[in-house]
Amino acid sequence: MKATLIISIYKNIIALQTILRSLHQQTEQDFELIISEDGEDIEVRKFIEQYQFPWTTQHLTQPDMGWQKNKALNRAVLAAKTDWLIFIDGDCVLHPRFVEMHIRYQQDNVLLAGKRIKLNPKLSQQLIDGKKALKFFPYLFNRRGCRYVEEAFFIPLSHWLRRPVKHLVGSNMSMSKQALLSINGFDEEYTRPAVGEDYDIEWRLLAKGYKIVSLRNLAIQYHLYHKENWIEQSENKKYCAMRQANNDIICKNGIQKL
Repeated sequence: MKATLIISIYKNIIALQTILRSLHQQTEQDFELIISEDGEDIEVRKFIEQYQFPWTTQHLTQPDMGWQKNKALNRAVLAAKTDWLIFIDGDCVLHPRFVEMHIRYQQDNVLLAGKRIKLNPKLSQQLIDGKKALKFFPYLFNRRGCRYVEEAFFIPLSHWLRRPVKHLVGSNMSMSKQALLSINGFDEEYTRPAVGEDYDIEWRLLAKGYKIVSLRNLAIQYHLYHKENWIEQSENKKYCAMRQANNDIICKNGIQKL
């Protein structure tokens, strides 16, 4: 297997079905799948038990005790059978060449960073219902209400022409397993969404000498519409700033409890 695809989920079976449908359409099929569930939902377990997965698949669960995505991610990192890890969220559907691009551009000391388009309710439902073919999706004829439409076009440009990405997005990134092990994985002190699952590991890995390489308009991702539940981020940002000020590259509450 060339890579491990890690899907972070929480209860949303309909979105997971839509993601799995997009995985069947991938041009690159030589990957391991880890469904990393931040909870132990009975319906999710039943769905996964009856689904016929063509890929080597693991379903990891943990007690539902509030937002503990980073803990779930660390468990997935340890369980991965390959050294290249691709991370997506459980509400993000993939362009047919998504996995191919993340595998094609993998290299030592690199963090691959893609972006996503946020779909409107109508296009999201068409994807869920299987009424939109992903290979035609970049045209987005009905794009009113969509955000970041420019991210939806597959443009196989040479590396030096590619649009840059300043920061990692947790739903569309990949890196080596060794990279995450070198900083003790995701910091489990973050118990609220945002910052902890992408920006925090970004600054720590950059400090270790890794660099960000852009996969914009190559590793394309479609974010299914849902009402945004805004979470106030000042607590996470304050903690992250403290860690940066102390140059704490290796977290204490990570894969190993230091």
